[in-house]
Amino acid sequence: MTAGASDLPPLVDHHCHGVVRGDPDDETFASFLTESDEPAAPGTTFFDTQLGFAVRRWCPPLLDLEVHCPPGEYLERRRELGADEVMRRLLGSDGIGDYLVDTGPAADLTGPEELAAAGGARAHEVVRLERLAEVSADAADGVTSFLDALDGAVAEAARTAVGFKSVAAYRHGLDLAPEPPTGAEAREAAGRWLADRESGGRVADPVLLRHLLWSAARTGLPLQLHTGFGDTDLRLDRCDPLLLTDFVRAVRPTGCTLVLLHGYPYHRHAAYLAHAYPHVYADVGLALNHTGARAGEVLAEAMELTPFGKLLFSTDAYGLPELYVVGAAVFRAALTRVLSRWTGEGLWSYDDAERVAAMVCADNARRVYGLDGG
Repeated sequence: MTAGASDLPPLVDHHCHGVVRGDPDDETFASFLTESDEPAAPGTTFFDTQLGFAVRRWCPPLLDLEVHCPPGEYLERRRELGADEVMRRLLGSDGIGDYLVDTGPAADLTGPEELAAAGGARAHEVVRLERLAEVSADAADGVTSFLDALDGAVAEAARTAVGFKSVAAYRHGLDLAPEPPTGAEAREAAGRWLADRESGGRVADPVLLRHLLWSAARTGLPLQLHTGFGDTDLRLDRCDPLLLTDFVRAVRPTGCTLVLLHGYPYHRHAAYLAHAYPHVYADVGLALNHTGARAGEVLAEAMELTPFGKLLFSTDAYGLPELYVVGAAVFRAALTRVLSRWTGEGLWSYDDAERVAAMVCADNARRVYGLDGG
């Protein structure tokens, strides 16, 4: 494959989030460049990371600046242009044709329609299960009311959403019992949670998390599961996708497609599950942004075992429009580098490389989520 990254087909970003409204101050901007909730090392900022360097590589020209300009110069130019113009320029240049937006975060972020308008693209909703449970609990007046409302909310979401998402990895870990809870177990767990919960409290009970997963699986829509790397709310050792093996086996008869997000540093484990089980798919979305100049190596590792028709692209962009630009650019550069190496060594044909690129960039996601060609 000799074509450059710009020659790859338009992307389907199958897992992303909204961006903040207004102009973030310098500290807030830098906080979106890390998964840590602590300050950067003394005398540095989070621009001193692979992701920070990638922002300075790919974004400045879109704001009329030189590549690799200093962070202060970049942030000042950002303020001069204003948040709306920055979002329009960045999203309008990211080469993404469809955004599949996780609308679960409670923060004041742009919705799917705003992203679509700014990017000149289409947007679709992915509904976060834990958020459905928490909203249902806020309006419930008892266990029966809550469970009935939750069942109705899942069914209603399935009418319009293209998929569901779970952050069970954050709330408990992936070491959950694989089978669906019985009705009695679900009622008992709901009673415990509602009794201890203040309005706004998060669902972390493992029985309720299993109830959510199975409720979504029975709709037949794809179910995205966070695995691996993330912020400090999780315990990384409890986010290994291999912990899901028994659940993967148990849920298969429902017809639900499981999509394992991110995976890093367990992306080879996710690749194995996608290799071994027909209803499991994978991506390395979040990992590529944060590995930056090394993203080609990470993507190549994911492609060692993942069937090429089961690998998806995502940015996991959150908060900053820059993360869409970087996620797309780093992915394109990494994919081009990997495929060019393999074709250049005579290991792959150019036609096969182009066909696989089309699969991973968009075709696989269109098939999994039932999207038309756009």
